[in-house]
Amino acid sequence: IEKGLDKYEPQAFESEIYKWWESSGCFEPDAKQKPYPGQQQPYVLPMPPPNVTGRLHMGHAIFVALQDILARFHRMRGRPVLWLPGTDHAGIATQLQVEKALIAEGTTREEVGREEFLRRVWEYKEEQGGHITRQLRSLGASADWSRERFTMDDDLSKSVVEAFVRLHEKGLVYRGEYMVNWAPMLKTAVSDLEVEYTDEEGKMFYFKYMVEGSEDFLPVATTRPETISGDTAVCVHPEDERYKHLVGKEAVVPMGGGRTIPIIADEYVDMEFGTGALKITPGHDPNDYAIGKKFDLPIINIMNKDGSMNANAGDYNGLDRFDARAQLWKDMDEAGLVIKTEPHTQRVPRSQRGGEVIEPLVSSQWFVKTEGMGAKALKAVQDGDIQIVPQRFDKIWENWLTDIHDWCVSRQLWWGHRIPVWYVGESGEADYIVARNEEEARQKAVEEGHPEDVILRQEEDVLDTWFSSGLWPFATVGWPDNEGVEFSDLDRFYPGTCLETGYDILFFWVARMVMMGLELTDKSPFSVIYLHGLVRAADGTKMSKTKGNVIDPLETVAEYGADSLRYSLVTGVTPGQDIPLNMEKIEA
Repeated sequence: IEKGLDKYEPQAFESEIYKWWESSGCFEPDAKQKPYPGQQQPYVLPMPPPNVTGRLHMGHAIFVALQDILARFHRMRGRPVLWLPGTDHAGIATQLQVEKALIAEGTTREEVGREEFLRRVWEYKEEQGGHITRQLRSLGASADWSRERFTMDDDLSKSVVEAFVRLHEKGLVYRGEYMVNWAPMLKTAVSDLEVEYTDEEGKMFYFKYMVEGSEDFLPVATTRPETISGDTAVCVHPEDERYKHLVGKEAVVPMGGGRTIPIIADEYVDMEFGTGALKITPGHDPNDYAIGKKFDLPIINIMNKDGSMNANAGDYNGLDRFDARAQLWKDMDEAGLVIKTEPHTQRVPRSQRGGEVIEPLVSSQWFVKTEGMGAKALKAVQDGDIQIVPQRFDKIWENWLTDIHDWCVSRQLWWGHRIPVWYVGESGEADYIVARNEEEARQKAVEEGHPEDVILRQEEDVLDTWFSSGLWPFATVGWPDNEGVEFSDLDRFYPGTCLETGYDILFFWVARMVMMGLELTDKSPFSVIYLHGLVRAADGTKMSKTKGNVIDPLETVAEYGADSLRYSLVTGVTPGQDIPLNMEKIEA
């Protein structure tokens, strides 16, 4: 009689069992039955698409564990289940990796050109792109890999173009010059949601704004003296007795070659805060931008796209913004304009992707109007069309959607979905056509009275990655080609049933899917939003390589098996609450 196993070794069984499951078609929605009229409503789970070139982390592990439970449970109940997997092209993150490789070779994307750069990115994607899906399989994800999608697939790219064109036809897409968050290292605008604020030790710089033709001065404080060259006013409170007599006079811009700016009054200024006098820089501060619009002040951009100073900065032209800060302050000190500097803790905006300090600047970008779309998404939750689990996130949903700003969707990148806009003529951007392709753009141009051989130039920018991700629930099952086609995947599997994801991307991704789904399909893309928390270290702190407390899911699966990790992640877990992960729990 053969002796039974002394010890279960998951490594010897899990991968082979999984291969058999997948090759047998067990994960497909009709694995046990053929689709027929009147069958049970399919249970549809759109998988949050990880970055195509990413590596598995605990955030992936928790969503696989929870979504796999949902998928297998409903399969066992006899329902057709579609757990639809795929990957995201991750515009900024992927382009950044290829740019780093080019720099290591002693060149840049500008030097190699767009066509060659994109060839290199696709090459990088082919080399790195399969790792993440193989790693998801190692966790036992019973997704229907036969339907795996990638946001840059031809048909998904077509859906992105269609979405942009339709939104433009509805009057929801426009081009405008507004204050944006600029990432100088990436050389692109990023959305408000892609900016992280950190409390950092810096300095508050106090200096004199001399009043023209007198010895009087206004004491002004700033954390960014390099922006002084872009000042177009000094603002005080109209009731401030210290400065009322100066309102209407001119102040001399420090190191500005004698340029003067008006001293204005507005109740926006807090008399009790700082010196009570504000420098107004409409080109480089969002609050100043609003005041500049109110008073019709000129907007002066003093920076290049790479964060260096431009000709409007005078003697500091060409200097990096932080080098310009040091040099300008030194020059002002020598000119007797410095009052003092003090240590100051400030909230510094940093790019979520690149980590660099974000520079607010005014730039021409493409925007999507979100007020109406946001109202529809809010109503869907309020009316019960969509249920958020846990319910306490209803209030957060409401707060964000009632204070929503228009969405800047253009990115100054090359990797991504190129914006389907063609500018008419050899130069200029005032006359443009939104179309599905160049042939349609030319046809529209002729209809507008342009000659057939008119020069058309396609917009260089690409769309925000979250724009294509926002179409995920319906684009992946055949929108727009299969609109109205009975028994098509779009007909069977849209709307979805449950969107399970982390609360940290509730607005990055989930809200945008709801807004886009309602606007483009007139349907809520799913009926349940189930939010899990973040996986943290055993002591509740954030996992970090610098702290050395990161638990690698791949190493954990290799040693203890996928079941041990998954069980440890989901037992005792409450929706929306962070999950402290203890290795002892896994080992047990």
